[in-house]
Amino acid sequence: MPKQSTGSPGGDGSAVRTPRLTAEARKSSILKAARKAFSETGDVNGTTIKVIAEHGGISEGIIYRHFESKDQLFYEAVVEPLREAVDKLVAASEVVDRDEPLSRERQLETLEGLYRQLISTLEELLPLLGLVLFGDPKVAKRFYKESFAVAMDRLGDAWRDVERRYGFEFESPDISARAVMGIALTLALESHHNNRFDLDRAVTLATRGTIEGFFPPFLPKQKPG
Repeated sequence: MPKQSTGSPGGDGSAVRTPRLTAEARKSSILKAARKAFSETGDVNGTTIKVIAEHGGISEGIIYRHFESKDQLFYEAVVEPLREAVDKLVAASEVVDRDEPLSRERQLETLEGLYRQLISTLEELLPLLGLVLFGDPKVAKRFYKESFAVAMDRLGDAWRDVERRYGFEFESPDISARAVMGIALTLALESHHNNRFDLDRAVTLATRGTIEGFFPPFLPKQKPG
């Protein structure tokens, strides 16, 4: 008995095979559906496997073939992309002066580039970032301690290594990294929610202020004699 073809019939009456997704492609499509579902609901507990399956146009059984639980799916769909994005920023900082020494102008140019990269990444991930940091407290604590804080420490260590190569001692790179991350996050929020916000001006001023100081020193006036 001849084998029957699968798929929809073609123009000549023959069956056209629909290409099946590889396991990796299927997993990627599930993660994409999960990110969309988690972002839209804004609630980890209220986002069920059924909801995710509906977003992906697949059955719940297919999801369970690739992920053991919703917690695993949440971590890989939401937390991992955030960690990977921060890791890329850290990697870029570690080789900041590999090809060309850091002059004063290059220092400003490099920091401005870092700010723009940070802001772009954070703005793109704002829905996920909010979901992770302000959602389930256990997930938030785990992500902050194991990924976000560690990444900022690595960023600070990378800056310390650069400073040492130029004969300077970085006093508090951990705090500096957190300050830069905080500024970038605020500018990302402004850019995302304020259509009239001048991001170019903000980045330029933030870069200059980070290196040169945001406030001029005020010296008490001498009393007239």
